[in-house]
Amino acid sequence: MIGTSVDPASPTPAPRPPEMAMRLDRMGSAHPTRLSFLRIMLRRMRDEGWRFDRALFDLDSRGVGRAVYCLHGPVRSYSLVAFAHDLPDDMRTDRVIATAWDATFAFFDGVPETADLDRLAANVPLQEAGRVSTRELSLSRANRSVRLFSHVVSALAEGRQPDRAELDAVGYLMRTTAVYGSGKFGAQDRAAIAGRPELAAPFQAEMMSVWLTRAFTVDLVNHLARERGGDRAARLDAGLARSLGVGNSTGLGMAPFLVRHPRLLHAWAAARETALARVRGKAAPTPKERAALCEAVEDARENARHWHSEHPLQQEKLRALRADLAAAADLIDSWPAPGDPQPWNSLWLWGEAHLSLEGQEALLSILLEPCGALVDDLARDLSAREAPAWPIDGAMSVAAMREAIATRYGWALRYDFTDRAELARFWYVSEEKLEPRLGERFAEAGAEREMPLGIAHRVRLADDALGAADPESTLAAFLLAHPEHRMAIRRVQMLADCPYGEIAENLLGGGILPIDMMRYKLAFFGASHFDPRSDKWVRISLFAGLPGPEEIGDYDGRL
Repeated sequence: MIGTSVDPASPTPAPRPPEMAMRLDRMGSAHPTRLSFLRIMLRRMRDEGWRFDRALFDLDSRGVGRAVYCLHGPVRSYSLVAFAHDLPDDMRTDRVIATAWDATFAFFDGVPETADLDRLAANVPLQEAGRVSTRELSLSRANRSVRLFSHVVSALAEGRQPDRAELDAVGYLMRTTAVYGSGKFGAQDRAAIAGRPELAAPFQAEMMSVWLTRAFTVDLVNHLARERGGDRAARLDAGLARSLGVGNSTGLGMAPFLVRHPRLLHAWAAARETALARVRGKAAPTPKERAALCEAVEDARENARHWHSEHPLQQEKLRALRADLAAAADLIDSWPAPGDPQPWNSLWLWGEAHLSLEGQEALLSILLEPCGALVDDLARDLSAREAPAWPIDGAMSVAAMREAIATRYGWALRYDFTDRAELARFWYVSEEKLEPRLGERFAEAGAEREMPLGIAHRVRLADDALGAADPESTLAAFLLAHPEHRMAIRRVQMLADCPYGEIAENLLGGGILPIDMMRYKLAFFGASHFDPRSDKWVRISLFAGLPGPEEIGDYDGRL
């Protein structure tokens, strides 16, 4: 049984402590919630009455050409500029070092003119080898899911709909292999656009780009089916199209992000944990809230039925999840219990006691669904300012620093780093592929090029050195003698007000699963259908089951 996270001194449940919420096994069971970035974007689009149009769709019979998809908000417009290519099968790879793709994209600030399109046509298909301007907010590329893409085009060309089981087995027609923003390759820097309300939450431009990419892929299969089948061709059924997302293949490159941006990680996790605590503190549900909760459970069960994975670990988690959701549905049939002053909290505590981690984190997502009025304001708190070089308070005493470490990093001090298993791995960047990698410290060369991601080890080394120093001396004096501990000292001070800023795990241990870090971040994006392909990379789907840009204005489902 997982320990309760209720503060016994308060009638309102406290947020779960970081030592519980930020463990890798729990982070690796995270589910998207209504605070996920793509859900925030979709609600804004619907509530503000954003409009969508295809400004251009100029593709030949092979599906080669360009297209422009526009979103028009109350103040500004944004456009996806898409370039479709005829890619030979032997050149198709999801690796970041690829040089050709089935489609390439730029997300444009405004509506492009012909000169903009010509400039982008000369650069966007080259991706890293080209350059874009500050009129572009992101650069991306995607490859077809070849077997499913061909199946869908063939079926539609013959005038019939594709097999739903085939769609479920993959979940997307195209998968992005990179979506670059924040100033890369000449694109506009995040700081220049973060003040816009529609882009204030994290990764909103990227989410818009992927959403429009999804619309483009549906148009592409319809176009190719019509070119092949002529008048007998069918269009992809709207319900089937909505079931499909945009895929993404994510490897180790994403994992270091959470360690390098600890204040941002805290913002995300604190919002999530605060939302759960608020809901747990609610009184009896209204009939509308109870109905919405039941609907959310059934939606989660439907999603779990269509969620497939070939990885044994995820297959086992899916079996547990389906059983957990069935148990939750049975319990909610008689919920709330008469006279229970905190029925939402009782439901959560039941989940902590009886469900797997996968089921508990799914229950968290479910509990937030009926409570938008209570939690949606937390979307304003998902960003964070991170100074490039946080100043160290050198006047702080050694004793005070040791106390701060004991209070906030007690989990790190529990590791025995004389055990080789706790130092089994090291993170580095591959010189050949320019991608983050995990090396085996005692079996492979290269540990001298280690990336500084072993926070637990660095904090433990700093604490050991501090323990041998005069407790009344200053950190300034300590660091003059021990400059190798500057990073650890800076990090402890930098996160003094950010309890959720660290993954509460030794990231150098031989038993860690890097996919847990990826899943946590991807769940905040709004990703679903996590399908690990190993312990180091995962495939996911974005926007599966959610409305497309043509539907958003009339969509009456949950966002």
